[in-house]
Amino acid sequence: MDFELIQLNVRDRWATVTINRPDVRNALNAQVLQEMEAALDDVDRRSDVDGVIFTGTGEKAFAAGADITQLRNKEALDALEPGMQDVYDKLAAFEKPTIAMINGVAAGGGCELALACDIRVASTKAKVGLPELNLGIIPGAGGTQRLTRLVGKGKAVEMILRGKLIVADEALRIGLVNDVAEPEALEEKVREITADISAKGPLAVRLAKMVVTRGADANLETAELLEKLAQAVAFQSEDKNEGTSAFLEKRQANFQGK
Repeated sequence: MDFELIQLNVRDRWATVTINRPDVRNALNAQVLQEMEAALDDVDRRSDVDGVIFTGTGEKAFAAGADITQLRNKEALDALEPGMQDVYDKLAAFEKPTIAMINGVAAGGGCELALACDIRVASTKAKVGLPELNLGIIPGAGGTQRLTRLVGKGKAVEMILRGKLIVADEALRIGLVNDVAEPEALEEKVREITADISAKGPLAVRLAKMVVTRGADANLETAELLEKLAQAVAFQSEDKNEGTSAFLEKRQANFQGK
């Protein structure tokens, strides 16, 4: 697929999806979502890509939310049609790790995009939040649920009802983001994380992500059974043999994802 509103680049085995609508603060319209989904499908098929970084063009906005010109025309039944929530559900369930590199404002659907990623790293100039109630609607792309699971019910309710954006340091304090960096060091910080992940066994990375995400909403007994079954797969893998051998031989492991 030829992309018009996003950019897809691969560097050091990580794909970067950049929302490229700086004139509207990288607002998310139907075409952006379609292109993002196509990019995920492309990355999923590629054995030379370990994970995906999401960001926005420029330093002002990661993604300023849904395109209001399209949102204004929504009717009741439109909420039941496939849309932003479905794309973000696909992202949250993506087998490869995902990182939101929040370079600026992440509001509404932009914040929900970041919430659907595994790891969030924010610029010190970033602001994040769910201001949908200011428009007379509610967060509808997983925000009410993922924010609650991430920061707790009390803080999530406050953020949603007040509709205010919080600064990066506050987002870090409450656990909404994992790390904060100065704008000029943001990509370097993200690349440190991607390098750490890429050094691990690819199969183990996928299994660990699956167990954490799928087990988080299950009861402990079911989640531990999932963990045990995933470990059984890992024990049978070539990567386990390579990883343990490399450790004992004091050398760098050469994982093959098998």
